[in-house]
Amino acid sequence: MSSSLHTPLCDLLGCRYPILQTGMGWVATPELVAAVCNAGAFGFLAAATIRPEEVSREIEKVKALTDKPFGVNFLMDAPGADVIIDAIIQHRVRAAGYNRAPSAAMIQRLKQAGVLCMPTCGAAKHARKAEKLGADVILVQGAEGGGHTGTVPTTLLVSQCVDLVRVPIVAAGGFRDGRGLVAALAFGAAGVAMGTRFLLTAESPVPKLTTDRYLAAAIDDVLVTKQIDGLPQRVVRNELVDRLESAHGVASLLLAFRSALAFRKVSGASLRDLFASGLAMRKSERLTRAQMLMAANAPILAKTAMQDGDPVHGYLPSGTVAGVIDDRPSCAELIERIVAEAEATLSRLAGPH
Repeated sequence: MSSSLHTPLCDLLGCRYPILQTGMGWVATPELVAAVCNAGAFGFLAAATIRPEEVSREIEKVKALTDKPFGVNFLMDAPGADVIIDAIIQHRVRAAGYNRAPSAAMIQRLKQAGVLCMPTCGAAKHARKAEKLGADVILVQGAEGGGHTGTVPTTLLVSQCVDLVRVPIVAAGGFRDGRGLVAALAFGAAGVAMGTRFLLTAESPVPKLTTDRYLAAAIDDVLVTKQIDGLPQRVVRNELVDRLESAHGVASLLLAFRSALAFRKVSGASLRDLFASGLAMRKSERLTRAQMLMAANAPILAKTAMQDGDPVHGYLPSGTVAGVIDDRPSCAELIERIVAEAEATLSRLAGPH
């Protein structure tokens, strides 16, 4: 491997390549995480869509499939976050990923246990705050990223954050190949993180009916909507999005109420817990009451597509790169391809020897 591809991120995380797989709900299973890590990159288990009391067992599954370091991604303001942190510390997980409503007390507890703290930020001011709260690495996601997103392009946001903070920056949003990895390093990032690209791998648990919709999407089919949960989300256009975009507000709230009841069964959280989490999210994200109610839609509608295999009635969170991806390689094949292309790109830029 070219020494130019070995960055401080590799040393911090204990991985061979500065490539991360994000903690996508319903997608980042133990099998996918282990495949990513065994291939030399670094994967995050998605704990936000697992019952808190089951996270420890899922971590054990990852450890049974790989002896490489990995991370766990979760929501600090969600019910059971303390239980998840217990599991992360108990199993000596290398890194914890988080985003909404970071808790200074939780961050310090993780750091005291030797767990690397790696929040995801979509704005420069949030990256600065994350560093003050104790982040060891900051994953910066630009507008091209899937799911909840902002408006600043990845290229500008990464450069801005690199200049603002001293901790390593990981670039996310629009990456899929070796050329993108080299570009991120040129902007000052210590590595890249990819969600959609890993969603479309052989080890991804997403059913074929759903992945076929991703593979068939053109760039123009990937858009941003606020109709899923009241916040801007980048998704692949489908029948659900078209219906929500034209639906009356009351219909959207009724859908949210049904989603909240369904999520209660999946997560094991009480209505009181969900309400408290919603209030915390409303405060941190400055949501309206309607947006707070709609927030229940995201996890259940994602589950419908990602786990149940129904891409018509569920939603398809996606980065813009879905429009240029047309295959499902194994994680090992994908990472080998990215590294080879990155090395070839660096050699080309270096010119004749």
